[in-house]
Amino acid sequence: QQVARVDVMSHFANADQPGHPLNATQLEHLNSMREHLAAHAGIGYSLANSAAVVSLPDSHLDWVRPGIMLYGGSPVLDRTAAEIGLRPAMRFSARLISVRACRAGDAIGYGSTWKCPEDMPVGVVGAGYADGYPRHACAGTPVAINGQRAPLIGRVSMDSVCVDLRGIDASTGDMAELWGTDVSVDEVAACADTIAYELLCKAGLPAS
Repeated sequence: QQVARVDVMSHFANADQPGHPLNATQLEHLNSMREHLAAHAGIGYSLANSAAVVSLPDSHLDWVRPGIMLYGGSPVLDRTAAEIGLRPAMRFSARLISVRACRAGDAIGYGSTWKCPEDMPVGVVGAGYADGYPRHACAGTPVAINGQRAPLIGRVSMDSVCVDLRGIDASTGDMAELWGTDVSVDEVAACADTIAYELLCKAGLPAS
């Protein structure tokens, strides 16, 4: 009777923290199983996710399972994607649909939580949380326009975000990068108190 191939797979709980003691414990348990099953030929073993691919070479075993690193996001807490040598595979962009000359004291966005400190140009980018941009991105989150980084101001709306255009060469119709090559998805995720995976999964999807 033909026996189906059997593979053994586990998953790290703390691989984004390479020095976490549970990483070694999990690897020890899987290696113990490998020794126990050594007499059975043809069994493949897998443990390493993106973070382990980068930081835990002893865990690579027979095959690895890269995930977020394929998108150019950093899988570990203490190193940026650029430091690891990863490049972004996704660019989330939208047009600058309006440039307004605002006055000192003008309130920007819902709740009037951000007020113009002086007379200043404010840009409106045509993408918001309905398009997958994080609603909780805080003021100061970078947006790139023509290679220039402009800070988000006010609250994220359903279909738009506002940016501070002081010192920025930009006009209505220009493209704004919400994340990609000039603004990393990891940086935006940190500003929204979430992880890059959530942003990558939601980009372009309708709000639920």
